[in-house]
Amino acid sequence: MISFDEAYQIVLEQTKEYGSEIVPLKDAMGRVLMEDVLADRDFPPFNRSTKDGIAINYDAVEHGRRSFVIQGTLPAGKPTIPLVDAEGCIEIMTGAKVPYETDTIIMYEDVEIAQDIATISKIPSRGQNIHLRGSDEKKGAVLIKQNTKITSAEIGVLATVGKHMVSVKKLPRVAVISTGNELVDIDQQPLMHQIRKSNSYSLYASLIELGIIPMILHISDDKDLLRQKLGYVIEEMDVLILSGGVSKGKFDFIPQIFKELGVAKLFHKVEQRPGKPFWFGTKESSQTLIFSFPGNPVSTFMNFYIYFKPWLYRSLEIPILEYEVCLKDSIDISNDLTNFLGVYLDRKGGKNIASLIGANGSGDLLSLSKMDGFIRIPTNKRSLKKGELVYFISTREDN
Repeated sequence: MISFDEAYQIVLEQTKEYGSEIVPLKDAMGRVLMEDVLADRDFPPFNRSTKDGIAINYDAVEHGRRSFVIQGTLPAGKPTIPLVDAEGCIEIMTGAKVPYETDTIIMYEDVEIAQDIATISKIPSRGQNIHLRGSDEKKGAVLIKQNTKITSAEIGVLATVGKHMVSVKKLPRVAVISTGNELVDIDQQPLMHQIRKSNSYSLYASLIELGIIPMILHISDDKDLLRQKLGYVIEEMDVLILSGGVSKGKFDFIPQIFKELGVAKLFHKVEQRPGKPFWFGTKESSQTLIFSFPGNPVSTFMNFYIYFKPWLYRSLEIPILEYEVCLKDSIDISNDLTNFLGVYLDRKGGKNIASLIGANGSGDLLSLSKMDGFIRIPTNKRSLKKGELVYFISTREDN
């Protein structure tokens, strides 16, 4: 058995690169950029009106003019038109290209129009209400850096520069595998000694949030069947995430079968609660990583966010979000393990206040729906006071 810190470091040392691929912009949400995105022209690409109103040459105001003959109307999306008379004006709409001969926009609220003559009611400032060409970014500037995770904000920028196809990092091919004879499909009525398959679906959903569409497989507790199916999947996938079959029970065959299949064990059992029986290894010939979690729902769920998600982020070269939260109540610990406790967050006064979720052990699946994540209590930390800061691992994308 190894410490949590050792296990975490070993997992992160197994980060891998999976290359790149080109995807349509509509499919790029949540992916990670493989290249810098450059401005294909100045931003904005022309002097742009930020108000509906009239465009004038400010020199006319300095010479005392307050009324201007309207010489035309310029909507957004049309080529600009010239101001023929420097003492006239052009009606202009928001987003339109400012005529070259003008340098100031006066919004309609400060103008009275009658018989094609615009009279200003408020003296403007030279250059007001114009978004100048290149004032945001110049052509060739880096707008989004490589290794950025694409959100809706980046989608807008990519669309603006015409990136209808986007170069992103490939995601690993992942198989989610559950084991156990006690599990039945979710559309079946379980007998008194059975339960429905829940771990596979929670893992599937967690992977979907990360942009990965996994293969789902269930294998009964049969040595020959496990050996056959796992042998095939190991050769076909980049990552296997298993739940169940790694504890000390008579039907926990997974560690032995991995050994027979030539999978190198990197560790088995971690000084943590929950999730202690976690098994982690790699098949060198196929470069496949295996995360084999204990089958209890909380253990599987927690280990996914504590180990797999940071491993994936490190592989994709995007930062792992780390922050501390403040304890609402004191906590006493009765073991020498690294403990992970489910909490929900209450944001007050600029602080994240963590309250414990009452859970009935690692099999309490219902507690997962109430929590925002886990707090980590270091080894040998027996007592924590109210208000103390502790490390937090989010299990929700919006935290």
